[in-house]
Amino acid sequence: MKPLTRKLLGTALLTLVPLFAQAQVLRVGLAEDPDILDPTLARTFVGRIVFSAMCDKLLDVDEKMAIIPQLATSYQWSADSKALTLKLRSGVTFHDGEKFDAEAVKFNIERHKTMPGSNRSGELRPVTSVDVVDPLTVRLNLNAPFAPLLAALADRAGMMVSPKAAKAGGANFGTAPVCSGPFRFVERIAQDRMVFEKFANYWNKDAIHFNRIVYTPIPDATVRLANLRSGQLDFIERAASSDIAKIAADPKLKVSKITEIGYQGITINTGKSDKAQANPLGKDAKVREAFELSLDRDGIVQVVMDGEAAPGNQWVAPSSSFYAKNVPVPKRDVARAKALLKEAGVTNPSFTLMTATTSDAQKIAQVVQAMAKEAGFDVKIQSTEFATSLKMADQGDFEAYVLAWSGRADPDGNVYSFLACKQPLNYSGYCKPEVDALLNEARTKLTIADRVKAYAQVAAQEAKDRPIVYLYHRNWLWAYTNKLAGVREVPDGLLRLEGLKFN
Repeated sequence: MKPLTRKLLGTALLTLVPLFAQAQVLRVGLAEDPDILDPTLARTFVGRIVFSAMCDKLLDVDEKMAIIPQLATSYQWSADSKALTLKLRSGVTFHDGEKFDAEAVKFNIERHKTMPGSNRSGELRPVTSVDVVDPLTVRLNLNAPFAPLLAALADRAGMMVSPKAAKAGGANFGTAPVCSGPFRFVERIAQDRMVFEKFANYWNKDAIHFNRIVYTPIPDATVRLANLRSGQLDFIERAASSDIAKIAADPKLKVSKITEIGYQGITINTGKSDKAQANPLGKDAKVREAFELSLDRDGIVQVVMDGEAAPGNQWVAPSSSFYAKNVPVPKRDVARAKALLKEAGVTNPSFTLMTATTSDAQKIAQVVQAMAKEAGFDVKIQSTEFATSLKMADQGDFEAYVLAWSGRADPDGNVYSFLACKQPLNYSGYCKPEVDALLNEARTKLTIADRVKAYAQVAAQEAKDRPIVYLYHRNWLWAYTNKLAGVREVPDGLLRLEGLKFN
C-alpha cells in the first residue's frame, strides 16, 4: 500500500471510530469483523474477544491455562468419569433480568447440541443428557469419559445466554444477543463498530471499571496502530510484528506478547465440494506433499511475523506435551517437490489461495505464492472479507484457504472439529473412519501419555493426507495506551475485562 493511500485510508477509518472523550469508555481495535454474535453458531477469534465482554462461561482459564470457576463455582467428576456435576453461582441474572440457574444451563447445553448450524455440537457430542439436581446444581451425563469437556465449558460451549431471549430470537438471536457477562449489547453496525455498556447487575461488577466498550474492526494493522497512536483507540489486538520495536520504544504505549495455543495454516479442499476434484491440489495427496515441500516455514516466520512465531506442522506447537514427535517439521525441498509433481503427471499446477483481507493473511499468501512458484506452482491469490471467506469455506467454494485457529486449552479443540468426518469446522471435507476412531479414543483417555499415543497416529495419517498444511504458532501481539492497567496475558488471546482500568 502506498503511503498516501494508507494515510487516506487511516483518516477515513478514524472518522468511523466513535469519539468518546470520557475516560470510562474503552475503545478496542480488532483485526476483523466477527461473524454472528451467538456463541452456539459463532466461530471467529475476534468473536471470542467480544464474547469475553458479553457472555460469561461456566468455567474459564487463567494465565497458566488452568481451569478456574466463573458461573460454576466448583465441579466434580463421578467415580467412572461419566458424569460431571457443577455447582452454580447464586444471584446471577441475564441482561434481560432473567435468572441464571440450573434450568438455564440445561437449556444452553441442549441448544449447543441440537441447534441447526451449531458449531458447539462436536465439542459436546459425548454429553447424552443434562440433569437439574437442584436450582444451583446441574449434572452432565456422558456416554464415555471425555477429557476435553472442562476446556470446552471454559470456552463458547460453556457460554450461557438467556433462554427467554434465545427462544424469542431463534436463528436471529445473534443480532440482539442477551448473556450474563459484565457488558450488555447495545448496537452493531457491520464493518464499523460494536457497542456494549456496563451491566449494572453483574455479579462481579466491582471488578469492572468501564461504563462502555466500543469494538472497531480495522483489518489493516498499520491503520489500527495509527488509531491507537492518535488516541482514537486504547487497545489493539494483533499489532504488526514489524511495528513491535517502535511501539515498545514509544513511551505512550505498551506491548504484550503471549504465545498462542493455536496455529496458522492452509486448509485445502480435499472433499468439501466438487472443487476438490477439479484441482490437482485437492485431488492428489502427492501434489499436496509437493506443495508443502515448496514451503520454508522458517522463512515464512521471518518474513510474515518477523520471528514472532514458532514453525510447526501440527495442531499444537512442538513445545506442547501433546506434540507428536514421530512427525517432525519437514524441511523445504524444492527438488523433491518438482520430482513429486513429475511423478503425479502434473505440470505447473494452478490453484487459487483464498485469504482474508487482514495484513498477516495477505503477507502469508504472498510469501507462499513466491515460494511455491519455485517448485512449479501457479498460486493465484483471492482476497476476501473475513466473514465472507468463512461462508465460502462452509460451502466448499474454495481450493485452498489461509486460515488461523486461536487454539483451545485442550488439544481436542484444535483438531477434532477440523479433521473428524462431517464436523462443522471441517472445511477441508476430510473424512477417514480410522482417524475418527483415534480422535474419539483420545477424547476418552484421561492421561496425557495415553492421549499422545492416539494423537501420534492421527498426526502420521494427517501428514500423509495433508488436508491442512500447518505453518506456525504465533505470538499474540497487543499494543495499548500506557494509561491502561490490569492487562492479563492469557494464552487464549482474549482480553479479560475484570480489573482492567485507566490509571
